[in-house]
Amino acid sequence: MANPLPNPPPGFDDLPVREQLAYVQSLWDRIVEREHSVRLPEAHRSELARRVAEHHAAPDNVRAWAEVEADLRSELARRRGR
Repeated sequence: MANPLPNPPPGFDDLPVREQLAYVQSLWDRIVEREHSVRLPEAHRSELARRVAEHHAAPDNVRAWAEVEADLRSELARRRGR
């Protein structure tokens, strides 16, 4: 199916990055307002159910966000250092 809209819309590339990000965020917000009309694929439902069941089976087996974030930042820095 051909995309009838220009990608990106006219003038988008002329905007400062901050305004481009605000534009994209506003588009995303419009989609989220209608999230009920977006069907969740069965594979996603199954994965969510699996993760919830895993958490209920071992609710103490969690990591603090600060720890996860630090690990991700460390890994990113390591990859950039290559």
